[in-house]
Amino acid sequence: MTGRELRLTLPATAENVIVVRQAVAGLGEALGLSPLRVADLKTVVSEACNNVVLHAYEGEPGPLEVTAEPHDGELEIQVADRGKGFQPRANEGDPSLGIGLPLIAALSDSFEISGGAGQGSRTTIRFGYEPPELSSNGNHGEVSEGLEMAMTPGELVKPVLARVMGALAARAEFSVDRLADTVLLGDAVSSSEGEDFADGRVGISIQDGDGTLDVRVGPLIEGGGQRLLGEMDVPGAGSLRSLATRMEVTTEETAGGETAEFLEFEVTS
Repeated sequence: MTGRELRLTLPATAENVIVVRQAVAGLGEALGLSPLRVADLKTVVSEACNNVVLHAYEGEPGPLEVTAEPHDGELEIQVADRGKGFQPRANEGDPSLGIGLPLIAALSDSFEISGGAGQGSRTTIRFGYEPPELSSNGNHGEVSEGLEMAMTPGELVKPVLARVMGALAARAEFSVDRLADTVLLGDAVSSSEGEDFADGRVGISIQDGDGTLDVRVGPLIEGGGQRLLGEMDVPGAGSLRSLATRMEVTTEETAGGETAEFLEFEVTS
């Protein structure tokens, strides 16, 4: 992973396109894009994701994988699947999805599609912006039941995570107050500089259900879970831990035989 990057892996469903929209909107705002440019970005990414939802898996489950990486004056976004290959046409039965390639071409600076029959597809979109001064094969594989997100530590984590958790909380029909509580918990996770994460990336898994969000943060190095718990304590204002229905540090043996920690918490409506 290079300097700053966002990775999302989640089931390829229409409702999850909204989550991706919120994530890239948070990223665009953090990069200093104008509101109009952020709107264009959300539209372009939505169209690319809709093509995956509509055509990649023929109604079977499969992953939607999104990577966004800002370079000097250019944001490169890749939307990929592991399905049957790209179908450059809209779904005539649902005109609300998949307006198509002309819209992507019109709103982005450039795009290209790679892949082929039985190989999955990858749409690469490039979006130019004026960088501000920053303060610092046919096998679908394993399908996650929720969202998997990994980000390079830094100033982009907070706005992206806030938007993603807010969208999932709204989808789980949280009240306004509980939605705000959820975003506060996400902000606490975002405060880590990254040294507590075992692979150097802020890794977060989120599953949303009927009135519930289950969040898993990690893998973390030994002691990292307790340090993240400490980030929940606000001087003079108590602890943010009380906002969660459940919060604990767990351990798990990795494929390499090492032990990793995870911070897990649940928020209910």
